[in-house]
Parts: sequence; C-alpha cells; structure tokens
Amino acid sequence: MATPDAAPRPKPVEAPVAIDIRKLSLTYRAADTPVLALSDIDLQIRAGEFVSFIGPSGCGKTTLMRVIANLVDPTEGTVSVNGMSPEEARLRRAYGYVFQGPALYPWRTVRRNLTLPLEIMGMSRQERAARAEKYLALVGLQGFENKFPWQLSGGMQQRVSIARALGFEPGLLLMDEPFGALDEITRDHLNEHLLRLWERTQVTVIFVTHSIPEAVFLSNRVVVMSPRPGRILEVIDSDLPSDRTLDVRETPAFLDIAHRVRVALRAGHSYDDE
Repeated sequence: MATPDAAPRPKPVEAPVAIDIRKLSLTYRAADTPVLALSDIDLQIRAGEFVSFIGPSGCGKTTLMRVIANLVDPTEGTVSVNGMSPEEARLRRAYGYVFQGPALYPWRTVRRNLTLPLEIMGMSRQERAARAEKYLALVGLQGFENKFPWQLSGGMQQRVSIARALGFEPGLLLMDEPFGALDEITRDHLNEHLLRLWERTQVTVIFVTHSIPEAVFLSNRVVVMSPRPGRILEVIDSDLPSDRTLDVRETPAFLDIAHRVRVALRAGHSYDDE
C-alpha cells in the first residue's frame, strides 16, 4: 500500500492542452424525432493527463470519444486534438483507439496483429519488428509473439490490443471500456498494469468506464456525465499517490473521491449501483 506521505501524482498543469472542446452538441437525425446525444460540452484535457468519462449507459460517453476520434461529427461547437482538427489528427494517426473487445484477427499471430497498422503505414520490416518487441514487452507479453489470439486469455488479448494502439506511438490513447467484459480479478490486474504503463509512456489517456472504483483508481480527473442528452455534471480531481496500488481503494482518500463521484451521478439522476 502507498505510504501516507507518498507524493501525489503530479498534475500536468503546465502541459499544453491536448484536447480542447468548446460548446459541443450533437444531434442524431432520425426518421421520426431527432435525438440530442450531447449538449453544450466544454472540456479541456492537458497533455499527459489520464481522464475518465463515467455515466449511465446511453449518456454519450462513447459518442464524445468518437467525436474526438473523428468517427462522428458534432452538430455544433468545436474540437481540437493537439492543435489539429479531429479529421487531421485521424489522418496523421495522432491517436490510438482501444475498443471494448480486442478486435484481433484470429488468423494472424500476436506479432502480426500488432504490426498490421504499421504495415498499412508502410513501415519497414525491421522497424515493425522492433516496435512489436518493444510494445509486447511493455504489456508483459514477451514469449507470446507467435501465439494466435485464440490461444490467449481475454485479458492477454486486450493487452495485445493496447500494445497495437501504442505501436505507432501516438500522443493520445482513447480507451472505450476496454476491461468491461473481463472478470474482476483480471480487471484489477489490468488496471494496475495500465497505470504503470501510463506512467512509463506519459501518453494522454481518455478512458470510458461504468465503474466508479476503476475511474477513481486510474484517473487524474473523472468527468461525470448526465443521462441523455449527455452533459458534464462535474469534473472531479484526484490527488491519490502516484505509486498507488489496488490497496489504495481501502483508504479514506480514495473512498472520499469515490463518494464525490457517486454524489455527482445521483445529482444527475444517473446513479446506478454497480
């Protein structure tokens, strides 16, 4: 467990703004009645932050991430990603995206799944091999390079997915409930592993989750969203120790932050006991 006088994780207050969202709204056009999915979102995320979006199903967490990734366009407002439009950031491969499932090709080995985006980018065979070795080691999968996805556990498959997203070395990592389908023990292990990985790479992370403990454990800040139309109810800072382990979840500081998240969710009539 982190000691009581452990230094808090440094906040990147002097870092440049990586994600800048201003007055963003999104309405889905439908045959009958338009659906307002996001309403009046203002949010700035600095480079090197780990920020979680939390809220009830259908509140627009994933939609907001998809706007950042240029997978869907907002109806109103502006978004910039490291000073670029979302489209330019996508074309420049400025972010990695980790989906809810691993999305691995079963006929390709672990190494060849990881290097697929690098092949598409035209990277040399030598550089692809070096990146595969580096990032498989980073996620603790040395020795599994020649295995196929069906030979790995669910947690190991998701680690391959994370390594693949990091393989082209983006400055931003978008993670859409990557551990939601895993058992609690595996999820806890990957939470710790992801935290150490983030500390080593200092990549900016946006993380969608339904889990209050997961959001509080991982994040610099927790963005609490309302039911549809998705709005930001509150942004809650975390100053837990930088060397935190899962034991920190039993401390008063952790429980206090988790309580603040619950109160914010309840205030938005979106609390769902998990």
